[in-house]
Amino acid sequence: MSTTIPAFPLQWPAGWKRTPLSSRTRARFSQSNSDLTVAQATRRVIGELRRMGVHDYDLIISSNLELRLDGLPRSGQRDPEDPGVAVYWRDNTQDGWPMRCMAVDRYDRVADNLAAVAATLDAMRAIERHGGAEVLNRAFTGFTALPGAGGTEHWSDVLGVDERATREEIDAAYRRLRSLHHPDRGGDADEFHRITKAYEEACSA
Repeated sequence: MSTTIPAFPLQWPAGWKRTPLSSRTRARFSQSNSDLTVAQATRRVIGELRRMGVHDYDLIISSNLELRLDGLPRSGQRDPEDPGVAVYWRDNTQDGWPMRCMAVDRYDRVADNLAAVAATLDAMRAIERHGGAEVLNRAFTGFTALPGAGGTEHWSDVLGVDERATREEIDAAYRRLRSLHHPDRGGDADEFHRITKAYEEACSA
């Protein structure tokens, strides 16, 4: 998947409402009568997405937890002030492989918010198992990630480089993303346009 969505820090989807701090609660997604860990909750999310046919390299779990070497959130950290999570993945069952997103910040622990995402994915798959494929498709349409909706993206986020990157670094990032998303090579035209626009903004900055 494109690296334009950071796994750290949290990349909350534009246009999605946030839960006020005073409204967050403690959930109990128990495992052997002990609090669920971030690693366990992460495995639940990945497991549900795998059952949907999503490859590990086509998903990003974004949070305010520092990352392991494999890019997933690391367990054993103190929960951040903002414990929200956003899970992004490519839906390879749909034309153009649209990017989907599900974000939860209802609970005061990252693990619980991850578990809520996993539970929601499981419930939505149950709809499909019971013959509601079209209902499921319509539901997932609402989880489509629309970059820039409700806000303006910075060119550095789109290109996946530091805001202080050199022109050479910007050019290299642009060439890589342009090749990856070019419509003539099966890429998405909207994503290609987004990358081109970001590059133009970077060159004029």
